Amino acid sequence: MKIQDCINFANENPICFLATVEDHQPRVRALGFWYADTTGFYFQTSTTKNFYRHLKENPNTEVCFYKHEELTGTMLRITGKVEFLDDMKFREKVLIDRPFLKDYGVTINSTGLILFRIAHGEARFWTIKNLVKHRKAILF
Repeated sequence: MKIQDCINFANENPICFLATVEDHQPRVRALGFWYADTTGFYFQTSTTKNFYRHLKENPNTEVCFYKHEELTGTMLRITGKVEFLDDMKFREKVLIDRPFLKDYGVTINSTGLILFRIAHGEARFWTIKNLVKHRKAILF
């Protein structure tokens, strides 16, 4: 497997589960993933969400993308550190890609609009078929 396989899988299966830690307690939530390309895996959130605070305090995270197939499906786990983005081109892109944000009053200058990515880390695919095999990490 190559990183392009991970990018394709994430883009094709945009509902994911992102893990953070709060006071030594793991927290996981489902998210609607934004997009992935060769520069990273991109997400959008708001300062009103607790997981934004969790990621500011500890940027280490893991994200799981899942495609249901047969009994168990396929998972892609991405592990890495979050990088927060404050670049106008990304802010413009998120409002084009996610026009529903405007319904919530979000603009390009909204201070509550948070963009982040995982640009470097490890990715692993999992299926029931490779359960007992050593799953080599794809580094990116």
